[in-house]
Amino acid sequence: MVEKYFDAIPRCPAVQPVKVDPVSLTANRYASYTDNYAKLPMLVIDYPTVPDYTKDVPALDCLAEILGQGKNSILYQNLVKKQLALQASASSQASELAGEFTIRLVPLPGKTLADMEQLYMASLDSLEKRGVTDDDLQKFKGGIESGFITSLQSVSGKVSQLAEFQTYTGNPNKTAELLKEYTSLTKADVMNAFHKYIKGKGAVVLSVLTKGQEQLIAHADNYKIDSTHYNKPNYGYAGLKYTKAVDNFNRQTAPPLGATPVTKAPPFYKKELPSGAKIIGVQNTEVPLITLNLTVPGGRLLESGDLSKAGITSLFATMMQEDTKNYTAEKFGIELQKLGSSIRVSGDIDGIVFSVQSLKNNFSKTMALLQERLLNPLFTEAAFSRDKKQTLESFKLQKSQPASIATAAFAKLNYGATNVLGNQATGSEQTVKNITLADIQAYYNNNITANGAKVVVVGDITEAELLPQLGFLNKLPKKAITLTAPAPAIAVTKTKIYLIDVPKAAQTEFRVGYGTSLKYDPTGDYYKLYLANYPLGGDFTSRVNTYLRETKGWTYGASTRVSGDKYSTDYYFSSGIRANATDSALVSLMKELTDYSQNGPTAAEIANMKKAISQGDALRYETGAQKARFVARILDYNLPANYVDTQNQLIATITAAQLKATANTWLKPGQINILLVGDKAAILPGLQKLGYDIIELNTEGDPVSIQ
Repeated sequence: MVEKYFDAIPRCPAVQPVKVDPVSLTANRYASYTDNYAKLPMLVIDYPTVPDYTKDVPALDCLAEILGQGKNSILYQNLVKKQLALQASASSQASELAGEFTIRLVPLPGKTLADMEQLYMASLDSLEKRGVTDDDLQKFKGGIESGFITSLQSVSGKVSQLAEFQTYTGNPNKTAELLKEYTSLTKADVMNAFHKYIKGKGAVVLSVLTKGQEQLIAHADNYKIDSTHYNKPNYGYAGLKYTKAVDNFNRQTAPPLGATPVTKAPPFYKKELPSGAKIIGVQNTEVPLITLNLTVPGGRLLESGDLSKAGITSLFATMMQEDTKNYTAEKFGIELQKLGSSIRVSGDIDGIVFSVQSLKNNFSKTMALLQERLLNPLFTEAAFSRDKKQTLESFKLQKSQPASIATAAFAKLNYGATNVLGNQATGSEQTVKNITLADIQAYYNNNITANGAKVVVVGDITEAELLPQLGFLNKLPKKAITLTAPAPAIAVTKTKIYLIDVPKAAQTEFRVGYGTSLKYDPTGDYYKLYLANYPLGGDFTSRVNTYLRETKGWTYGASTRVSGDKYSTDYYFSSGIRANATDSALVSLMKELTDYSQNGPTAAEIANMKKAISQGDALRYETGAQKARFVARILDYNLPANYVDTQNQLIATITAAQLKATANTWLKPGQINILLVGDKAAILPGLQKLGYDIIELNTEGDPVSIQ
């Protein structure tokens, strides 16, 4: 196949590497602009550095971690923890021809960008004074080793590494060499990079300002780009001539796909512990890595009884990542990073999830830290005040993002404000204000239990090796947690347009659909709808994306999706559409939905769907996270071990008539919610001509007026 398609293409002239002179700035170059949509200002400080695969790249990566990555970083300690900044981060990005070292600072109200710059410069002084510690190096190297191993879990990861190394270094097997460069890094290397590229060096300092708050600028602009003396490098294009390949076949015809692989789910084991916790696991020895997810029942469904404190689950999960009785949050993070491990806590609809990743040889130490995190949290007023304040400020950022506004308002449209599913997982500004530190402590005291807990583990560990590591679950209370299923979605009797105004928005965010009566079912009506939806909007080559993106050029991407769990399923279209095409795109979309609901997919679309899903399923169970999601589903929904076989059979045998009937049942162009978030002044006149009732909402998703 490779010879057929590539051997006939004539070899081009040798490509000479482009030489770009190193960049250095003798002084800071200040620039600014006002973002009409931003709710908070931001300071960006950008230093020129070096291309990838050069000597100082590892040192710059380590320096970025020390300065601004994680709770132990200098910027977090000096700015975020002291509640002077909402965000403070550092990153090093090395590309093919050049690199950059970037600082991003978002102040909390009351602080200017000039304040941020001064605090940043003071942080550089503190790094100069403290230097690089043994812990800095150990946790950086631990993370690098874990990252290299993690990237090799999938075919995609392996291929990407081989291709990148071959393209940019000429050595596809550079992994060991590169890992050695990182693990041999010294304190002196990092401090040398600090002085060579950052401390006392010129940078581009950009003030991103909010409308009406231009006085928050860091410094008056002192630089404008002068392109009149620019000399373009010689890229080697001069004199090149296109030579067409001579073929005995038609290149416009794609080669046929090979035989559809038979997807086999990974083998697993199941066990129930005396504590009441249920375990499901998959042993996989390809890489020395272990993924473990512990879910304690509860989650957002516990908020249903008191939505005045919606968002408490999310805030509780954040607080569970702060101090413990034996570790500060910073010390806990150092210990994890030294091991190359991670423990993250998140809130789900019906549980609190502890997500663990560890190298095999550090698993016991990582599990000891998980035990500490779960059994000994310390909820302090300082951490609570900081986390609550950051959550409240994050709502301002969301109000500047039409996509975030659309997602939150669409949930409220589908389920209503009195349903937990109609509220954001993070709550709202008002509900979060109602949450107290005592509420967080009560949430832990009343809801953390081993009864009904679930453990999903995937990786290089046997069942016999795992079980002793879970003994600490016996120390948890064994109380029963009662969860009440949320009310079903609000029935839509008539299609209406709901409009949220974001003045001067360049795009209109579309959310078009409804909350169905379906629940997740991998072999029933839910899965049939997934199959029927695939040609319509479930793939890049689908109807809606092809027409709206490729044919009309109105969007960067459009899709229809089926998103569900054991409590609810939404079926909806989403896209960001060019503002001046809003009405035209809506007409085209509704026409497509109507046609598809009446006629279903074509024979060619069905054949492509069956091939694409079957071929794609072969890559669904590669990584530890993918395997964990698969076996977690078996545990959550009490599925048979061979349910994937049933899916394969359904894909192979489903007919055009069945898909048409499914589309006709669940596609309801006359009974859906059309939510549009965009510039009302620009898009309303066109929408008024379409004949729909139009209801204006505010950015909270509540009605403003009816037209």
